[in-house]
Amino acid sequence: MPDSCLDCGKRADCVFCDLSPEALSAFDGIKSVEILPKGSVLFQEGQPARGIYLVCQGRVRLSVSSENHHRIVLRVAGTGEALGLSASLAGTHYEITAEALENVAVAHIRRKELLHFLRQHCDVCMQVVNQLSDDLHVAYNRVRRVGLGRSRRMSSLQVH
Repeated sequence: MPDSCLDCGKRADCVFCDLSPEALSAFDGIKSVEILPKGSVLFQEGQPARGIYLVCQGRVRLSVSSENHHRIVLRVAGTGEALGLSASLAGTHYEITAEALENVAVAHIRRKELLHFLRQHCDVCMQVVNQLSDDLHVAYNRVRRVGLGRSRRMSSLQVH
């Protein structure tokens, strides 16, 4: 894995990878890259958001706890995805748990440095807004599929 994001060949279509050379150089200065073994927890649901993680290589399971403390897998994140973004920007707690499904390389950016970076690079802010909007629409569609799928099944059971 390259030390600099400028040298990475996997930069396309990621909110923090597909930046101008100037912004990417500044981003390199605020990130710390970690190689984590399978099973490592990047962050846990309910913990204060201290920053974001950008998946540079590998896969990360994103899950939440149900009321009876069972884990529900939301999805698997892969290379190029930013994790913990909404919680870090809002200064709240992480809403999910992120756990490495295999050995992963991640770039960690602390909240304070992230906010400073975004103030200095307003063009990146719009990319972040678009990413958060896309995430919200994906969540709406999942809820719609689950909710409407269940109500359709219930309706068909009642008709028969």
